[in-house]
Amino acid sequence: MNVRKNKLASLAALSLVGGLALSACGDSSGAGSDGSDGGGAAGGGGYAELTGNLAGSGASSQQNAQTAWTESFMGLTQAEGGDLTVTYDPTGSGTGREQFLSGQVKFAGTDAALEEEELAASAEVCNGEQAFDLPVYISPIAVVFNIEGVDSLNLSPEVIGAIFAGDITNWNDPKIAADNPDATLPDLDIVPVHRSDDSGTTENFTEYLSETAPDAWTHGPIETWPIEGGQSGDGTSGLISTVEGGNGTIGYADASQAGNLGTAAIKVGDEFVEYSADAAAKAVDVSPRAEGREDNDIVVDLDRTTEESGTYPIVLVSYLALCGSYADSAEGNAVKSYASYLVSEEGQKVAAENAGSAPLSSEMSAEAQKAVDAISVG
Repeated sequence: MNVRKNKLASLAALSLVGGLALSACGDSSGAGSDGSDGGGAAGGGGYAELTGNLAGSGASSQQNAQTAWTESFMGLTQAEGGDLTVTYDPTGSGTGREQFLSGQVKFAGTDAALEEEELAASAEVCNGEQAFDLPVYISPIAVVFNIEGVDSLNLSPEVIGAIFAGDITNWNDPKIAADNPDATLPDLDIVPVHRSDDSGTTENFTEYLSETAPDAWTHGPIETWPIEGGQSGDGTSGLISTVEGGNGTIGYADASQAGNLGTAAIKVGDEFVEYSADAAAKAVDVSPRAEGREDNDIVVDLDRTTEESGTYPIVLVSYLALCGSYADSAEGNAVKSYASYLVSEEGQKVAAENAGSAPLSSEMSAEAQKAVDAISVG
C-alpha cells in the first residue's frame, strides 16, 4: 500500500485550517514583481534585495548538500548587503512533502517526485498554480555493510533483494559466496537495516529491486518499509548509525553519508560496478524524461535495468518541490534566487565538493533554470 496517497486527502484541510490557502492572483507570465524576466537573484534585482527567512525541509539524502548550499548562498547574499536566512530541515522526503503541501515550508527536498494527487493538492498553497519538481541532486545509493573482517563485496540484484526480503539470512550463503570467491565470509547472521520513516531513498532502492529482481523482491517500489520487525533507523543518519552499531548489518543510504562502512559493488550486465558520481551520472544520462508531466516538471524516468557498461543504476535524482506561483513577492523572489543557485554550475560544484554528488548536465541545468524563471511572484 502506498501511504503517500492515503495522506493526500488531509493535505488540503491542513492548509485551510492553517489559513494558508492562497488566491490565484499571480502573474502567470513568469515576470518578477518588478517587471523583470524573473531570472537570476531576486527576480533580476540582485541579492541585496533578499531579506527575511526561507524555510525548507525534506530528503535527508540532501542534508550534506543543503548544508553547503545554504551556507554558501547566505554568504553571497550577505556580501551584497542582503539579509536572508535559509534553513533546511532533513525530515525525510515524506515529511518534507507534507510540510510543503500544508504551507509550513516554501520548498521541499524529495527523493521521489510529486505524484499526480500531490500536484493537484498543491494549488491550495501555490497561489492557485501547480507545484513542480526540479532536479537538484544526483547521487548513488550505496549498499552499506558492517562485517568484521570484510571490506568489500560483490552483490547481484537477486541477492540484494533476497537479503532485504529476509530469504538469505547468513553471510556464508552459497549465493553470496559464488560472487565473492576471494572473500572470507563468516558464519554470521545477516541483519538488514531499513529506514523507519517515509523515505524517498527507500522508494528508489525498492524500485531498483522490483525492476531488477522481481522474483526476489515482491513488495514493489514503496516509500514505507513493508516488512514487520527488523532493525531500522530514522533518516539517513539514523540508518547509518544502526549499521555502524552492529556486526553483520547491511543497509542502503545516500553514498555521501556512507562514511567508513563497507560498500558493495553491484552487478550490472556481466560486471560488478562500484558506486561513483560518474557512474551515477551515466545512469541518469541513459534514462529518459518521465512522460505525462508539464514542461516545467522535470522528472527523470530512471532505467534501473540498464546493462550499459560503467553505470550504477541504484541512483536517486533528488528534487526540489517548488510552487509555480508565490503570492508574496519577497518570498517568491527568495525561492527563485535560491533555486537558481542550486541548479547553477557554481551550486552544483558546491554539492559535488561537499556531498560527492554528480553535477547536473549543462542541458539539464539550463532546462531547470528555465523552469525557475517561469515561477510567478506577487
